[in-house]
Amino acid sequence: MESTAISVAQQILESIAAARSADGFRRAALGALQAALEVDDLFWVHQSEGGWSIVGSEAGLLPLPHDLIATAADQMEVLRGDGWLAVPIAGHTMPAELLLVRPPSALTMEEAQSIAALLHSGLLIADQQARAFGQVRQLQTLLDLANRWQGEHDPGQLLQSIAEAAAQALNGDRASIFLWDKANHELVGHPALGVPGGPLRIRDDQGIAGKVLKTGQPYRWDASQSDKDLNREVGRKLGYTTTSLVAVPLLDRKHRTIGVFEVLNHSQGRFSEEDQRFLIELARHAAAAVENTQHIAALVAVRDRLVQSASDSLQLVGQCPQIVTLRDTIGRVAPTELAVLILGENGTGKEVVARSLHLQSDRRDQPFIAVNCAAIAETLLESELFGHEKGAFTDAVAERAGKFELASGGTLLLDEIGEMSLGGQAKLLRVLEDKTVVRVGGSKPIHTDVRVIAATNQDLIKLVRAKKFREDLYFRLNVVTLQLPPLRERGDDVVLLAQHFLEQFAHQIGRRPPRLSEKAKRRLLAHSWPGNVRELRNLMERISYLTRGEVVEETDLQFVLSPASSADTEGIPSHLSLSDATALFQRQYIQRHIDAAGGNLARAAKAMGMHRSNLYRKMNQLGMSDPASYL
Repeated sequence: MESTAISVAQQILESIAAARSADGFRRAALGALQAALEVDDLFWVHQSEGGWSIVGSEAGLLPLPHDLIATAADQMEVLRGDGWLAVPIAGHTMPAELLLVRPPSALTMEEAQSIAALLHSGLLIADQQARAFGQVRQLQTLLDLANRWQGEHDPGQLLQSIAEAAAQALNGDRASIFLWDKANHELVGHPALGVPGGPLRIRDDQGIAGKVLKTGQPYRWDASQSDKDLNREVGRKLGYTTTSLVAVPLLDRKHRTIGVFEVLNHSQGRFSEEDQRFLIELARHAAAAVENTQHIAALVAVRDRLVQSASDSLQLVGQCPQIVTLRDTIGRVAPTELAVLILGENGTGKEVVARSLHLQSDRRDQPFIAVNCAAIAETLLESELFGHEKGAFTDAVAERAGKFELASGGTLLLDEIGEMSLGGQAKLLRVLEDKTVVRVGGSKPIHTDVRVIAATNQDLIKLVRAKKFREDLYFRLNVVTLQLPPLRERGDDVVLLAQHFLEQFAHQIGRRPPRLSEKAKRRLLAHSWPGNVRELRNLMERISYLTRGEVVEETDLQFVLSPASSADTEGIPSHLSLSDATALFQRQYIQRHIDAAGGNLARAAKAMGMHRSNLYRKMNQLGMSDPASYL
């Protein structure tokens, strides 16, 4: 038997080395003993949650000596009876473990005691190894999850990932992360794994989750305990039975409870203290990740509100057919990546349209950079657009990113594109085709993801014909053309815009917005607006700051004459009938002389070579201000 004992001992040691859990050791050691002892029946019996668990291939087919098992476990002595040998392995300070051997003569008392001592030591070592392996696995899981969670910005996806990881790491059936809705006195499960139909809501003073929230202390429960603290109502509704759970509080950075983390139904019956400690650590990282995600979500919400506010403030005000069509086109073109060319006179709002395209696109949370090509010297254009390295030229004292780099991911407006030199156009075309820039003085290509919008008040087709603008660049930029109408062709939009600007400036300076009198409206409609919307905006800004009354009168409208409108017919819309154009010209002509005479109608009439009474009559016919209001 000595050689057998040595063989058994060797096999048991090998079982210890290979075991990753106590149950794994039991099965390995039992197999080694069966091979060495050559007995009819050999079983390993150990206490578990529901009574006795039996390891052995025939355990379910044989009647076992329960009285003998109980007596041997209580007395911790090797006993014979009912045709069996009961060998206690562990007891008293730990759950009972026994070997059942048949026939009982297979082992002497001394041999049985030696094997029991060896199995007891192996069981302790296997249990310690299992704990160590479990802790290493859990710590590795914790590190991997913490790193992954910090990069997750979607709150729903983050909570789903955390719950799934907790259930898997703790061998649970499902998990719930309850965030405290303090205002409504509810705990809201985000998510409650296995619960269909959205978040699970429970009262914040009910069940074990409510108890953990109130006390701030972790809690473990299994079926051997009273279920008075368990909220069975949810389980009944879902057809789910809870047999064990572990719940810990979620604490923010200031150690305030913000929710409860709960894992249900351990695969082996109950959650251990190690499981609880791991869940506490997991909850610490989860709470930090949740806080970060909530902070990011709040920032994103603020950003979206600001973007929407900016988009609302850049509305194209007006109801004329050209503006209605333009708004519709912008709405359809903005979400695309198509290049856009904006045409229109100075002051018609080309940059407003460009910003509106940007704010209605998927790039709205990225930069919008505007460059006035006419304001940059040709020698500096390449540096301005593409950047330069330190020492690239005399004034390059430090490296500098160009506009294309700064606008990467967003939108770049090239205003007054018609003023760009042919050399600059060639370099711009290369960047648009390759989507890379090279800084002045550098050699490294830098990738850029930019949507380019070009704008000009010039006739690019004429410039192309005159060989002053590259034809290939023209077609590259002119995928979609937006033509902005001059203000003089927008009819009643002049009044709508004027009132819009009055309200805008009144809000800025904290006063009630004044309203336009009927004569003021007629005067605005009669003006030729050589400066377009920009001129109207400046006029309304001046009125908002300098007038104190609640009504804007015609006399408050002091137009600044443009040098470009010195010719008598300059600025008269071509779409007007001859009669309307003549009336508009006469109003403008008379008003200029009245303004030049400082409001003295007698002097104005003399300058125009007519009698004062004839001037009165003509002004009444044209619907101009009451002549009596003048000097």
